[in-house]
Amino acid sequence: MKRIGYARVSTVDQKLNLQRDALKAAGCDLILVDQVSGTRAKRPGLDKALAKLGPEVVLVVWRLDRLGRSLSHLVEVLKLIQAKGAGFISLTEAIDTTSAGGRLVFHMMAALAEFERALIVERTQAGLVAAKSRGVRLGRPRKLTGKQVKHGRALLDGGETGHAVAQTLGVSRATLYRALAAG
Repeated sequence: MKRIGYARVSTVDQKLNLQRDALKAAGCDLILVDQVSGTRAKRPGLDKALAKLGPEVVLVVWRLDRLGRSLSHLVEVLKLIQAKGAGFISLTEAIDTTSAGGRLVFHMMAALAEFERALIVERTQAGLVAAKSRGVRLGRPRKLTGKQVKHGRALLDGGETGHAVAQTLGVSRATLYRALAAG
């Protein structure tokens, strides 16, 4: 099987030597690198490595954190690798998806990532419910205060046009009429 190595450091000050040496020792024919923060979505070296994957090709990294920004991103990348029929090896964590045990570890990671996402959604929803029960108004702040709405209504009742009143209040006509209808 052909092995493609991927190495990443976050800053220009950091060195790739340790990762390159480990990838060469693991039998990588080609090593692609990025010198960019792991939080960046755009990583040209990783994109090139992923583009070269296919059956009988294995992507090798020194550590899992060199590949993914988060657990969910890591699972996404691993699913892409799997969809291309390629394998994946992480040297430090001893994960090898070309074996049954490695595939098991991958599926466990995917399940944990899904569980993590579900927990985040539950916590977010619980927080929104709690905020609403405390009377917190959610969403964007209103453009017009109650006093401004009353003033706008008085101007309209006095014969001003909707366009003129909206300009006076510094909002669009749609915003003015929506505020008048709401209250």
